[in-house]
Order: sequence, then structure tokens, then C-alpha cells
Amino acid sequence: MGHVENAALIDSFWEALYERDFDRIAGFFSPTATYTDIGTPVDDLAVGPAQIVDRLRLGIVSVEEYSHTPGLVVADGDVVITEHTETWLWRTGETVTLPFVSVHVIEGGKIARWTDYWDLQTLLGSAPAWWVEEIAAGYV
Repeated sequence: MGHVENAALIDSFWEALYERDFDRIAGFFSPTATYTDIGTPVDDLAVGPAQIVDRLRLGIVSVEEYSHTPGLVVADGDVVITEHTETWLWRTGETVTLPFVSVHVIEGGKIARWTDYWDLQTLLGSAPAWWVEEIAAGYV
């Protein structure tokens, strides 16, 4: 696949993610794909579609509203980099807008590596305590 097709793949992935279509999301990843957030512990790495989907579910399933504002997209060969924001609204009224830079490496038409760069403290400073506790319990 060329850079145009890879950018379109990531665009489709974002669509599935913000629709919270977890079955569809899993299909974007290779069996050994990795996903991590820079700023979290080094060993906080999801490997494979099932772990990646579980990690996403843990973070966003209890978020009432979850929206995406796309920004700059740079595609070069098998790498697609996107600058974007997510806005989260919890059922208890708290809200946050999170700026991200996401790096995706594509191999054989599937995402092989996904790395997100963002500020965890922005999220934790706005999130309700019950949600932080729920996230922490998910990794016990």
C-alpha cells in the first residue's frame, strides 16, 4: 500500500474508534500490533487486537460523549502521523479536550504499531475521581 492508501486506512480507523465500533477496530490491527501512550509506564503496552481493544474499552466505554477533531495528517510510506483532538464528557459533567499526535506504522495493510503522544496530566486533572479509580482497577 502507498501513503495515500495508508492515510485512508487510518482515516477509517478513526471513524471506527469514535463510533466505538470495537469489533471493527480489532480488524485494523495485525496479530502482533502494539499500542502505547507515551507518558504512561514503559510496560503499559497493549499487544495484539484483543489487548488493544480491551485497553480502549477501559478508557472510553464509561465516557458519556467522545468526539474527534481531525487536524494535520502526514503520510510517508508506511507511516501515518495525525495531529488531532478528542473531547471527552463524563456522565457527571466533567469534560476535557485532549490534544494528540498519533503515529501509526502500517505493514501489510494492517496497523503494526500505534503510539500516542499526549499529556496524561491534562486528562487526570479533568477526569472525575470515580473514572480514575475505574481505570486504575482495570489494570490490577
